[in-house]
Amino acid sequence: MGENRLPKAITSVSSDGREMSLNKMWNRRQCTKFNGVPYVIQRAAEAVFSDEGIKEAKAMTDAYMQNARIISDTMEELGIRYTGGINSPYIWFECPFGMNSWDFFDYLLEKAGVVGTPGAGFGSSGDNWFRLTAFNSKENTVEAMERFRSLLKK
Repeated sequence: MGENRLPKAITSVSSDGREMSLNKMWNRRQCTKFNGVPYVIQRAAEAVFSDEGIKEAKAMTDAYMQNARIISDTMEELGIRYTGGINSPYIWFECPFGMNSWDFFDYLLEKAGVVGTPGAGFGSSGDNWFRLTAFNSKENTVEAMERFRSLLKK
């Protein structure tokens, strides 16, 4: 919203003849119009917590967690040490072949067309770890894991 920079010396006359500070009137308008959570956001929150909204949010969460299971099952099958995917849509795993996370990022992208997040982006302790996310469609997750599996079974 920014600071009110109207000069305090500027005044206007109200319809009943009172002299009023334009600075104060503008401040009152801005505070009334923009104070608090916007109405559209309030209505969105109301919809989320309706019976239908709760049902839709649960369905979406269930779909993401199913994707996390698809990723976790792939890690299990390939014998790759991993964590996550149980109470979170993120799966962290140790980079194969002793690669660091940036080298594995390039390898996975170039050879399989799959994108993830190098652990090094989270600090030096994450350098040999890589993160995949379940925030996608089931079809894309299945395809990504088929490519991943084909690449790492070699």
